[in-house]
Amino acid sequence: MVVILSTYELGRPGFGPAMAAAWMRDAGIAARLVDLSRGPMPPDLVPQATLFAIHVPMHAATRLAGPVLSRLRAERPDAPRVAFGLYAPLNAAWLRAHGATHILGVEAEQALAALAAGQPGGDGDARGPRIPRLAFPVPDRTSQLPLSSYARLSIGGEHRLAGYTEASRGCLHTCTHCPIVPVYQGTLRVVPAEVVLADVAQQVEAGAQHITFGDPDFLNGPTHARRVLHGLAAQHPEVTYDVTVKVEHLLAHADLLDLMAGTRCAFVTSAVEAFDDRVLLRLQKGHTADDARRAIGMCRARGLALVPTFVAFTPWTTVDMYLALLEEIEALSLIDAVAPVQLALRLLLPAGSALLSDPDIGRVASAFDPQALAHPWVHDAPAVDRLQGDVMAWLGEHGRHASRQAAFAAARRLAADAAGRRPDVCTPGDVLVRATIPYLDEPWYC
Repeated sequence: MVVILSTYELGRPGFGPAMAAAWMRDAGIAARLVDLSRGPMPPDLVPQATLFAIHVPMHAATRLAGPVLSRLRAERPDAPRVAFGLYAPLNAAWLRAHGATHILGVEAEQALAALAAGQPGGDGDARGPRIPRLAFPVPDRTSQLPLSSYARLSIGGEHRLAGYTEASRGCLHTCTHCPIVPVYQGTLRVVPAEVVLADVAQQVEAGAQHITFGDPDFLNGPTHARRVLHGLAAQHPEVTYDVTVKVEHLLAHADLLDLMAGTRCAFVTSAVEAFDDRVLLRLQKGHTADDARRAIGMCRARGLALVPTFVAFTPWTTVDMYLALLEEIEALSLIDAVAPVQLALRLLLPAGSALLSDPDIGRVASAFDPQALAHPWVHDAPAVDRLQGDVMAWLGEHGRHASRQAAFAAARRLAADAAGRRPDVCTPGDVLVRATIPYLDEPWYC
């Protein structure tokens, strides 16, 4: 039996592990999905496993995978232990040091099934044009935990069971801070619409009332996105959904915004990142601050809630710039649309980050830290680092129970203190209120 492990999937029923299980199913190999973010490893599986495969799609998942690999090496030194996913090749040495016997990258399911079948195989560091083109099967979720184990959509006072799928992998864009870029290098892999809809159907049958599309950018393939949304609306008209879309694509595809507004799209997540054009240029986001304001207005005019994400602290951020970010969030009536952790996030420099070639980054960043799985950096102005630490500490102490209004007010107060100013009274606009903005009830991190 192959045991496919998740350590962190953003509070969602993972797509990558379920796709790996489908390849095992089609190869006639028994597989079991285990989500360690939701409970411990069933003790009986450790001696039964013929191979352990641990999914590392992001930074947090990779760090959590280290102790798991070490434990499996101690308990089952005879069994192959495969790390696969976006972060595996970038952190291969660290994963091997913790007990991985094989490293596979993205689009690795076919190679993983070959290893499980005892066929020759080794490490796979597929990047750019070398990334395999797989014939995607319908994900196998038969051994996945019930949807009630995962995040739910809060909408209009109702909590709806949420499923998760992906209509594409990779991204056509090359934002310098994005961890997808060093691996996919501007390439995209599309999951056929019929496979996406079959995955949605099996989750709706299991009770899903909402679907998150986890594509890095759902409108990378606008024609494909249109097919998926038409199919979803026709087959499951009662199901809500959310998508992630770049600002520039929101501006370029007003017709698809109309389609989303007419097909029960609960909200659109967009990586606004900053309202300072200097920072946006360094991150090569492909949009300006004015573009972001226009996109927010376009969504709002259609009744779509736009949920922005930010990289609040970068080497270019000043205390005044941080205060300006907060002022912009308030002016745009976004306080209740911004998850509090977004007010504290610090630029992450993982292995292979495209930002490492930026002279400003090279000046402030240190060598790769294998414990942090990143290049630490220190701001030229100590007050900025202190402010980031203070905001994060406040969230660590109060964030679980504090409202978004309270978290925003605390961030503003701390920033005003850092700037030596008297904090303004926080009087958020009343265009949107929390109860009207749908959200998933588990905060997520990279």
